[in-house]
Amino acid sequence: MLTILGFAMIATFLVLIMMKKMSPIAALVLIPALFCVFVGKGAKLGDYVLDGVTDLAPTAAMLMFAIVYFGVMIDVGLFDPIVRGILKFCKADPMRIVVGTAVLAAIVSLDGDGSTTFMITVSAMYPLYKRLKMSLVVMTGVAAMANGVMNTLPWGGPTARAATALKLDASDIFVPMIPALLVGLAFVFVLSYVLGVRERRRLGVLTLDDVLEEEKETEAVLVGSGGSGDGKVSMRKGGTAAAGSGTDAPTSATGAAASADDDGFQGLDPNRPTLRPKLYWFNALLTVGLLTAMIMEWLPIPVLFLIGAALVLSVNFPHIPDQKARLAAHADNVLNVSGMVFAAAVFTGVLQGTGMVDHMAKWMVDVIPASMGPHMALVTGILSLPLTYFMSNDGFYFGVLPVLAEAGAAHGVTPLEMARASLVGQPLHMSSPLVPAVYVLVGMAKVEFGDHTRFVVKWAALTCLVILGAGMLFGII
Repeated sequence: MLTILGFAMIATFLVLIMMKKMSPIAALVLIPALFCVFVGKGAKLGDYVLDGVTDLAPTAAMLMFAIVYFGVMIDVGLFDPIVRGILKFCKADPMRIVVGTAVLAAIVSLDGDGSTTFMITVSAMYPLYKRLKMSLVVMTGVAAMANGVMNTLPWGGPTARAATALKLDASDIFVPMIPALLVGLAFVFVLSYVLGVRERRRLGVLTLDDVLEEEKETEAVLVGSGGSGDGKVSMRKGGTAAAGSGTDAPTSATGAAASADDDGFQGLDPNRPTLRPKLYWFNALLTVGLLTAMIMEWLPIPVLFLIGAALVLSVNFPHIPDQKARLAAHADNVLNVSGMVFAAAVFTGVLQGTGMVDHMAKWMVDVIPASMGPHMALVTGILSLPLTYFMSNDGFYFGVLPVLAEAGAAHGVTPLEMARASLVGQPLHMSSPLVPAVYVLVGMAKVEFGDHTRFVVKWAALTCLVILGAGMLFGII
């Protein structure tokens, strides 16, 4: 019964958010609460939620201060050279922009933290996608898949969990997997190229100068229409019409930060008052030091970002009103993401507290035919897709993997093969509603979680299968 209710709860959640019948926060809270009552454990709902909140509180704190830290770094211009470099490569070509998104996400993922990757990638690419009217779900999907492949790095989490659960050395698991993971990353780049070509056919190709020149022409017409009869203006590319006197139109086309629309090249405006060019190298060294400390695990990540946020605010904005203004500017993102994390704590708390996760995992192991015993590595690789999507990495690697490994050992399948196969599902896992970082991604990109899910699931699952196929072809799995 718990198995059925567990799958029903997850299916209900996914259907409602994908159909946009409920917001993710509401669905993450109300659906598990309702199913907790169905299970007959409504009286323990408070305990389950508090257990979930306790588990995820450090993650929520990390995300809150990480958003403030990187938000301020964007404000002061730390990532402007990255944006300019990407723009120079992309040349307003949608194909190059999508490929550039995948490459940037893969490179930044070397720090092992998904939230950091998504904040930097979205801050660099979002203005360009918006300005060229490109699909934002393409950006979030490509970034999530590239980060998912790179999430298998030994310091990324899953590999360390698999090594701990099966008492293996992380390097013995990861190093032989490198060829298969490189094939998976190459597939993400190829997929990015295909998606980019599709966007190019839809939008055409412009140079950045064309885009900015078009904006100047549009603004000139808008301003000039102030004395015309009905004030109607037709824009050449957008396919939409703007009406009005033109008195609210921007008077400058120097980057979109000067525009009334906040969707422009905010990272390129050379005149925004928050820039701190004299402190550039301080901010750069502070960021490198922070990421180094994160990788070396000198302090817990929430503590690092808390200290980092306090430092970057104090040094770059020594006056308290300016600090308050920066905090207020990023309050939307902080509230949205931290709210999602605590709402997800209700979902995970009920799943684990009621025993649904344990029953679901046991059922999946039990339905595996005995004839599949010698192929348990393949079975584990396939199961890693739905299991790491529907449960946390901790639940899968510490709860399910040891059971699967024991079943495989009875048929001569080594724990190393099982551990490597368990990493296959990570490209899909990074878009799971139980992964806090994905809310940073969709929140900063202003994309509905349901839209992101509908777009990315099929491509991420295909990426996972490519990695699994490469692993079997190379004899790794």
